[in-house]
Amino acid sequence: MEHPHLDPPVRRRRPPTRRGRLAGAGAVVRRRLLVAVPVLLATSVGMFALGAASPIDPAKQYAGAAAATATEENLAQIRANWGIDDPLPVQYLRWIGNLFRGDLGWSTSRHEPVASVIAARAGWTLLLVSAALAVVLVTSLLLGALAAYRRGGLLDRGLRAAAYAVQAMPVFWLGLAAIAVFALALGWFPAGGLTDVTATGTSWADVAHHLVLPVAVLAVAQAPWFLLFVRDAVVDSLREDHVLAARARGLPGRTVLFGHALRTALLPFLTLIGTHLPELVGGAVLVETVFSLPGLGAVTVQAALGGDFPLLAATTLLTAAVVLTGNLAADLGYAAADPRVRLDA
Repeated sequence: MEHPHLDPPVRRRRPPTRRGRLAGAGAVVRRRLLVAVPVLLATSVGMFALGAASPIDPAKQYAGAAAATATEENLAQIRANWGIDDPLPVQYLRWIGNLFRGDLGWSTSRHEPVASVIAARAGWTLLLVSAALAVVLVTSLLLGALAAYRRGGLLDRGLRAAAYAVQAMPVFWLGLAAIAVFALALGWFPAGGLTDVTATGTSWADVAHHLVLPVAVLAVAQAPWFLLFVRDAVVDSLREDHVLAARARGLPGRTVLFGHALRTALLPFLTLIGTHLPELVGGAVLVETVFSLPGLGAVTVQAALGGDFPLLAATTLLTAAVVLTGNLAADLGYAAADPRVRLDA
């Protein structure tokens, strides 16, 4: 017997799998590469123009202490060997051509290839940034979620006040204060460097002991942004229907907070990580300088003060490439975590 008044069964559309959500990842990567090329070119042109406008004579810088007694003929020979007197477009095209061949140039301040300087120091900068970012993520997620769960309470007010206060403190001031208190006054940690002065080798235990203060300072300087973001995101998430339903079912507060509210707040948190990379890298430059760490930050400051254009241009381009890659990774991670986001849309 037929029942015409009954509607046919509705087929529910299955949510896309993670592989399906990332189906357009290749197209997104290609589009980002098309955007990254002009960005990197504009960055290189700007750095080249600043280097050309610098009053520092690269020939005298390359000669070092011998420049005080060098004749003008010797300096002119150095300029001719390096092509400094060539027109600016010719110098730029030659630099670009060498860059595509893997030749980053010669560091005039350190008297060694730029590629060697970066290869020897990039790992330490990556270690510092990665360790600080891990500390920031763990602490901001935990404290931000707890502050949101107890919003308006003593913990919430105290964390927000501390976050606003730390935001007003420069990174180098935090570093100097940490050295004064924990290194000089208390003697708990070294004031700088990666190993003790009397050390004959490099051990991971010694390096970890020396990195405690730099990592802590960089993490504290960057934590307020993440902590306040997580706190506000979790506060909004606690008002959503699925979280209220979890509470109504009598689930424990810990399960509601970390299993439901925090998971929803994590999605925009991924985007914040990608957009905050420039601030993190800039903070690492100052921290490495304050704590005398042999990373890219310290040599970048030295290159800027000494007019070492080849080294400064290479580190600037590398930083720009890392930031662009981080933003792309954050977008891909957002699409992988949120079933509502499709990259091929």
